[in-house]
Amino acid sequence: MEENALLKRITVNPKIFGGKPIIRGHRLAVEHILGMLAAGDSTETILASYSWLEPADIQACLAYAHKIIGHEIKNTAN
Repeated sequence: MEENALLKRITVNPKIFGGKPIIRGHRLAVEHILGMLAAGDSTETILASYSWLEPADIQACLAYAHKIIGHEIKNTAN
């Protein structure tokens, strides 16, 4: 999936988690998925934990983190 399409899966809503980036409007923060990956959880384990989550959502979290680290995305939540 193209990076721009992946990044559209990540949304920011000031009313959810104080405006932290979330996945497709659900109450699941990007940082939570990144934390699970950092802790060694597999993609399969993460997908099994959230029935609505798709593999592209996990890819989107990684793409988002990559862009943030490269300062290519600015948080527009006010």
